[in-house]
Amino acid sequence: MARKVFGLIIGASLGIAATVVPARAHHAFAAAFDANALVTVQGVITEVKLVNPHSWFMIDVTDANGQVVHWEFEGQTPTGLMRSGLRPNFVKPGDKVTIKGCRARDMTKNIGAARELVLADGRSFIIGPKNAEEQSSGQSGGN
Repeated sequence: MARKVFGLIIGASLGIAATVVPARAHHAFAAAFDANALVTVQGVITEVKLVNPHSWFMIDVTDANGQVVHWEFEGQTPTGLMRSGLRPNFVKPGDKVTIKGCRARDMTKNIGAARELVLADGRSFIIGPKNAEEQSSGQSGGN
């Protein structure tokens, strides 16, 4: 009997530990991004990572001095993008895009939370939350 109880305790402990680690790795929107620091960048997609818990859109932007600056934008989960009607190949490396969103609180890095992605032909896609409140509550489908 004691062995069964001990086994149940160990099993439950491992199950709890397995769920705590991924949850801890997930961040609060307001801790990472400044919803008041809006940014719009135009450039070329270099990479798209459709991974959980968030998709990532990497873009090279040419600044006013002609220097290429690399930006990374966090978007919704792949499932959230698909629920919005987007498919994995809706944007690919080499595509010219405009991304609108807000900057990371760490201004030393070119990272942002994407809200909208606009293709060169004018088609627009919502790839992230409208605002910090929506992100925090999970209403957009991407946490």
